[in-house]
Order: sequence, then structure tokens, then C-alpha cells
Amino acid sequence: MNYGYVRVSTKEQNEDRQLIALDECRIKIDKIYMDKQSGKDFDRTEYKKMIKRLKSGDVLVIKSIDRLGRNYEEILNQWREITKVKKADIIVLDMPILDTTQNKDLLGTLISDLVLQLLSYVAENERTNIRQRQAEGIAAAKAKGVIFGRKRKYNPLNYIEIYEKTSAKQLKVIEATAIMGISESTYHRTKRELLALGKIEKLS
Repeated sequence: MNYGYVRVSTKEQNEDRQLIALDECRIKIDKIYMDKQSGKDFDRTEYKKMIKRLKSGDVLVIKSIDRLGRNYEEILNQWREITKVKKADIIVLDMPILDTTQNKDLLGTLISDLVLQLLSYVAENERTNIRQRQAEGIAAAKAKGVIFGRKRKYNPLNYIEIYEKTSAKQLKVIEATAIMGISESTYHRTKRELLALGKIEKLS
């Protein structure tokens, strides 16, 4: 039996890209489990349901390794749980080398394990770097006299206000993302969307 797993970090994020990828692999919709919450831990309702159903010979398909989470130890623990304890296979679509249905010999297993550990480390390291960049941005903004009150929920109007300060060179991008509590990728994606709608002007 083939199963699919989808995770998005918030209810506002779009899961379509992952669902399309699983559909192209002919994973039936009733065999796809989806959680909408952070990957910082594995306390996820749908994920738990899926794990209980997995048995020897089944295949779990995910779009990318970080859909399992971003914690180095937890990703490895879940990988071992699925492949060693459950004796099921895993296919990571974005990284074909992480396909336990292929290369079942010792060398193939060794290569897969090494790549998995490397990618898990990179995912966790990136998460640490994001927190560090946000902390640096907050510190820099505070040094400029920006007062931080209760954290505001991010919204486009809030973005436009902060973006205008960035446009006027009153804030750097790293400071703007820290104030709004969003990642740089979200900042730039929102900028592209608002530029297309004519809500903001491009930085000179």
C-alpha cells in the first residue's frame, strides 16, 4: 500500500504543491494524510494515524525531507521507525537518492543513510540560522529605537507599513522581517504579490 504525507507549518500556507506531487505519483487521496502545524515536533494527529497504519512492504511518499520536521534527531528517529521497525519504505520526491525501494544492497543503504543525515543536519542548521537572523534583526531594530510591544499577527497592511520604512531606508530587510516575525522568503514572496497588485512600488 502506498501512502502520502503532507505538512504545512500554518493553516494559511498552501498545500497544493505537495498534493500535486503526490497525485502525479498516483497516491489515492484517501491514502494521503495532512497536518497543518509546525514540524518542530512529531505530536501530529494525522501523522500518528498514518504511522499506525504503516506495515511491512508499504511505501510512504513525501515531497521533501523537511515535511517530516526540522529537528535533526527527530527526523532520523522517524526515518528509523518507518524503515527499521515498521519495515516500510520511504520515497522523498525532491531527493531521488532517498528512495529506500531502490538499491537495497549494503552500499545503497549506506549512501541513503549518509545523505539523510546530511540533509537533516542542513535542515536543522537552517532553522537555527533563521532564529539567529531574526534575533540580530530585532537587536538592530531596537538599536534604532523601534519599540516592540506584544507581537502582532502578520497581515498585508502591516507589511506595507514596514515595507515603506524599508523603502525609505529606515529599516533593513532583516530588521523588517524581525519586526513582522516572518522569514525572508515570506517577505520577498509578499513583495512580489503586492507589486503585481500595484499595492506597493518597487524599491529604487
